[in-house]
Amino acid sequence: MRRRLLAVLLALPLVACSDEAARAPFADSRTPPSLAERFQPPAGWAWGYVRVGDGLVQRYGVSAPRRAPRGQLLILPGYGESAEGWFETARDLNARGYTVWILERQGQGGSERASHWRDLGHAGSFSPDVAATQAMAKAVIRPTGRVPFVVLGQGDGALVALRALEEGLQADGAILSSASFDIADPPRPKAQFVRLARWARGLKLGFLRYPGQGGWKRDGPDGFGARLTHDRTRGAVQPAWALANPDLRMGAPSLAWYAAFYDAVDAIGRDLKRVATPVLMLNAGEDVKALAPPRTAVCAALSRCTAVAFPTARHALHLEADPVRDRWLEAVADTLRARQDPTARPALNDEGPDAF
Repeated sequence: MRRRLLAVLLALPLVACSDEAARAPFADSRTPPSLAERFQPPAGWAWGYVRVGDGLVQRYGVSAPRRAPRGQLLILPGYGESAEGWFETARDLNARGYTVWILERQGQGGSERASHWRDLGHAGSFSPDVAATQAMAKAVIRPTGRVPFVVLGQGDGALVALRALEEGLQADGAILSSASFDIADPPRPKAQFVRLARWARGLKLGFLRYPGQGGWKRDGPDGFGARLTHDRTRGAVQPAWALANPDLRMGAPSLAWYAAFYDAVDAIGRDLKRVATPVLMLNAGEDVKALAPPRTAVCAALSRCTAVAFPTARHALHLEADPVRDRWLEAVADTLRARQDPTARPALNDEGPDAF
């Protein structure tokens, strides 16, 4: 009996070390073999970490144009996305003269994990994401006002961007791409699911996934198969990075993450009038991940909001086929230029109140 107890005690430090290693932030990733150059890291790409208080370490990356930058863009990816999936977009914007920063969400991408299950997106609140976004702007990017600074939130990353603006983030503009203010496909009726997620979090069971939702799978659908994009090549990019880098793999989120999502939705609804920053919403007409009515309501409640529709596009606008993605990219660049020249206006048809 004593030998068994000794064996258990000796094993504890090993388990602790293993758990610490599984949760640790991850910087340099291995480029998948045969990945086209346009999907590889931009020239001069550099990684860094940001941490606020006792929060998790979050990974960010940055690349700059060859000449003096004309503006700076901070990208907040959506659930399950790592910075690597945005390399093509960073390259394109660098070529247009803009510095691109990508801040990965807590517990995702190369950021530190809250659980030893690395493919579990687990968070009890989106507040640390909001705090990290503010810290990135104030302590890392440090906009000087000489060139525009714009924040872009993709999917549920738009929740973080908007919440940061409500809490005082200083930006010249904001872009909410396929903003998710409600989940289009909850595993059970919404009211029941919200109660369940919050109940599980309150009982310290929030680290569990909803039954039937699993972890990362090698044979899981890529972006094209999941109907996130019409472009087969771009839809395969994020899975390729995950296959080559186990640390980047993501499955379904935890129940606590869902609770945090709905908490953030409730919070932005209370404070939209605080946002004076011009907001551009880029909306996909064939979005299977995010619902359209909440986006319309949010844009209407903001004091300066323009909505631009991409009727034939799917959720991942930055990964869409060229005819859509080129217009999306131009809208992003137009927003940066508009902040540089107050008389400039996006060359797109808008659907909402005039923000420019």
